[in-house]
Amino acid sequence: MPDVDEAEREPLYCPRCQEEVSDPLVCGDCGAVLCRRCGTPLEKIDELGIG
Repeated sequence: MPDVDEAEREPLYCPRCQEEVSDPLVCGDCGAVLCRRCGTPLEKIDELGIG
């Protein structure tokens, strides 16, 4: 499972809030990286082609 610090270093984007997320929430059970505001799984900005 990825380290929490590693997830926080990557630029992440919330498609629902439509903004970059600097303080993601990492699920302790499955390791999913989620938006703290809405709970949507985050995406890496470099994979979206908008960064």
